[in-house]
Amino acid sequence: MVNLEWYRTFKAVYKNGNFSVAAKELFMSQPAVSQQISMLEAHVGNKLFNRKSKGVEPTDYAKLLNNLIIDALDRLENVETTFRAKAEDATRLISVGISKHLFSSVGSSLISKFDLIDFTFTDNDSLFALVDAKKLDFAIVTKKFDTFDTIQELVGRIKLVMVAPIKMDVTEFRQKLKSDNFTEAELWLNEQKWYCHDARIPHIKLFWLHAFNKKRPSMVPNYIIPSEYEMLEMLSKNSGIAITWNCNARKFVKENKLQLLWNSFHVPEVEVYLLARKNNGSKTLFDKIVSELQLSLRNA
Repeated sequence: MVNLEWYRTFKAVYKNGNFSVAAKELFMSQPAVSQQISMLEAHVGNKLFNRKSKGVEPTDYAKLLNNLIIDALDRLENVETTFRAKAEDATRLISVGISKHLFSSVGSSLISKFDLIDFTFTDNDSLFALVDAKKLDFAIVTKKFDTFDTIQELVGRIKLVMVAPIKMDVTEFRQKLKSDNFTEAELWLNEQKWYCHDARIPHIKLFWLHAFNKKRPSMVPNYIIPSEYEMLEMLSKNSGIAITWNCNARKFVKENKLQLLWNSFHVPEVEVYLLARKNNGSKTLFDKIVSELQLSLRNA
């Protein structure tokens, strides 16, 4: 089977007379260049280069091979260069990873700006692994990863807030908060129906830790809906309470479907980042996505 990369590597070594220089030109490691030349030699059944004190020297068969392939390889590379230039100018497919619980409010802002996006839903650590393995172009994460091969840009801050349906009477709860009666306020909350996106209630636990200084809330969620947007949609049509990111609650509050029940100043903000690999050739695209996300999260 013909492997065009072998011939591309052969051309670079033949032209430069040096494996190291060829490797730099091809953005490859020197061992990778040596391996490809060895595989090509095994494929054609002849030795192609003899090592010298400084570089390598092509054999007679290498000279013959170069004469046979150089015109065809140059034409192929010209076609590739032209196609790549056109593709860069046109809209390209990008892959973006994000938590499914942030997608409706954060990820959806990208849809109005980009025509082709392949979204992946998973957690922060999995998103980092996919970007690091070059399986995702970008990821929107709520965790800082300090590595040499990736870059991160802060795009905004979000916060957990407590919401309830607009028709729900929460006067009693607000009075307890106003008088700083947190014990009674917690008891009132424990008597309500609760909605959550996860049976492990991570958002509720985090809110309780900072608002009440307790690691284990007493309530048990009545309804577990594994999507924050759908959870809030159901909550807005019924009765109960939920804790969600303020960027998700914003649309429902603005449309008068939910009311902001408690925005505790004890609950800290969480930073949101755009993550990508370094030198992935998409710096302009990275900056554009950063701008869109910053605009989306500015009023969260």
